[in-house]
Order: sequence, then structure tokens, then C-alpha cells
Amino acid sequence: MINTLETLTEPLVKIRLELLYTELLKCHTEYNQLSTETDQYFKTLRDALPDQLQHTVFLYEDAQISLQSILERNIYIQGFKDALQLFSEMQYSSI
Repeated sequence: MINTLETLTEPLVKIRLELLYTELLKCHTEYNQLSTETDQYFKTLRDALPDQLQHTVFLYEDAQISLQSILERNIYIQGFKDALQLFSEMQYSSI
């Protein structure tokens, strides 16, 4: 069931997370500021590195993005499971 739940919710998770990031960038000043600062700091670090390390930085950034994606999906799915469990417990307790 767990794999089925994850397979069924994968497109929903992707869409929901994209909408969440869009909303955060538009409406959450602190998130927007920290995101901009992070991008600037990373660009400064990347530009300061010699050419022979540029590919390593690219690989690092790619790995970080992949880790973040896995983490986001798992957090979202766990929240969904927690909500289902809470809903089930609330129904059971009201019987």
C-alpha cells in the first residue's frame, strides 16, 4: 500500500510543492530574502573557485537539489500519512 500511495500521490506532490514555492516567493518576504541571499552567496563561492573545481561545484549543487527533492517528497507523504492516521483515529474515537 505504501508504494501505491506514493505512486498515486507523486504528481500531486510535485504540483503542490511547485505551487507552494511560487506562493512563498510571492508572499513570504523572509523566504524570498533568504532565497536571494543564498543564491548570491553560492554564486560568489562558485565564481571564486578555480576552473578545475567548477565541475565539482556543479556536481555538488546537483546532488543537493536531488537530496532536497527526495526530502520534500518524503516530508509531504509523511504529512499525508499522518493526516490519514489522525482522520482514522478521530473517526474511531467518535463511534
